Amino acid sequence: MKKLVIFDLDNTLLNGDSDRNWGEFLAEKRIVNDDYLLRSEQFYNNYYEGSLDIDGFLNFCLEPLKNNEMDLLLELREEFIEKKVKPIVLPAALTKVKEEMKDSTVIIATATNDFVTKPIANLFGVEELIATEFEVANKKFTGQVLGLPCFREGKLQKVTEWINLNGYVLAESRFYSDSFNDLPLLEKVREAIVVDGDEKLLREAKKNGWSCVSFR
Repeated sequence: MKKLVIFDLDNTLLNGDSDRNWGEFLAEKRIVNDDYLLRSEQFYNNYYEGSLDIDGFLNFCLEPLKNNEMDLLLELREEFIEKKVKPIVLPAALTKVKEEMKDSTVIIATATNDFVTKPIANLFGVEELIATEFEVANKKFTGQVLGLPCFREGKLQKVTEWINLNGYVLAESRFYSDSFNDLPLLEKVREAIVVDGDEKLLREAKKNGWSCVSFR
């Protein structure tokens, strides 16, 4: 069986954060107000400080989704991918994903919700996406999160569940990430690769002898 290679998404494969950019895009479209942007920035800062309230953040992300019709959201998402995501796809990251696909199974694991990230995974040609999942019923977001958020220990658990279902071995896998928040998963794989890492993660990489690379 092929080995498994896992990629984080935001600030690893992308030169930016898709969740944050989605919020800014919705503000440009007058779907959300300026207060939403201010709250988004606070959540973003908390994420990098390691103090993010993930449940509060996900409820925040769900607000514009549950308050708008699916047809409009899909139309907005298509424009978002074209205007805000494609320009921040890192060419070196795309090359690395394609390179890894030659000999391994590649998946993307991200804390960002699946509505925003599924078409982004498609840009990289990655079929398997592990993300935070938002419940949809009758073509409308219910405002509920399905299962665990794909964040910190939750990302480790969701990836482990996927691996167990698909017959891979986590201890033989490779994981690329930029964020200290991914430490629980990075510590469990055979090869942890830090990509343009944040300050905390770079310290951990030095301590553990992990490879550090840049896609920028």
